[in-house]
Amino acid sequence: MMKRYELSSEQWSRIEAIVPGKQGDRGRSGKNNLQFVNGVLWVLRSGAHWHDLPERYGKWKTVHKRFTRWAKAGVWEEVFNALIEAPDNEYLMIDSTIVRAHQQAATGKGGHKMRLWGVPEED
Repeated sequence: MMKRYELSSEQWSRIEAIVPGKQGDRGRSGKNNLQFVNGVLWVLRSGAHWHDLPERYGKWKTVHKRFTRWAKAGVWEEVFNALIEAPDNEYLMIDSTIVRAHQQAATGKGGHKMRLWGVPEED
């Protein structure tokens, strides 16, 4: 049974070959890439804090650190570009339940600064 916010087997088959850490890649292999991706989706779609990540997805600090590395390397853009090709893709529907603005977003100061989504801002 597919849990809420998790990828279907069809969606996973679309991205399995493009994610880092799979068998055959140089360096460390991800213990379970599907579990990791589903954990990231759980945090992003639920709006919960990383430290509230259910244990079934792994240690939250490890998942967050890997998420950040993938974001900096542009992996998430590749993943979502591959998922966009699916005709019945629920991840294409973006609304206020998925994207939340900070309470001070309307009164923020300064110009637009390019930022990778999901990567913590550096001071």
